[in-house]
Amino acid sequence: MKFLIVFVALFAVALAAPPQNQEAQILRLVSDVGPDSFTYDWETSDGQGAKAEGHLNNAGTENEAISVRGSYRFVADDGVTYEVQYIADENGFQPQGAHLPVAPVA
Repeated sequence: MKFLIVFVALFAVALAAPPQNQEAQILRLVSDVGPDSFTYDWETSDGQGAKAEGHLNNAGTENEAISVRGSYRFVADDGVTYEVQYIADENGFQPQGAHLPVAPVA
């Protein structure tokens, strides 16, 4: 009898548990790519997402560079959603996020 109770309890827990390794569904996917600029925005059902916009600066010169401003987010193994906002340009990749360390100002 104890075996039956334990078996039924384990069966109930297994049914109540969320499915593992379920594939994420695309909820939103928008992009626009032009010769001198681009934008994209996407989100999936598992909490991931990203958006960015980029522009070509100083086109046709030796100082030609792309400038991108955007963000991305993901759910880590600890269940916390992390978000990073960034700028990427001639000065490099410059991320910001509540979970990222901040370099001291000299």
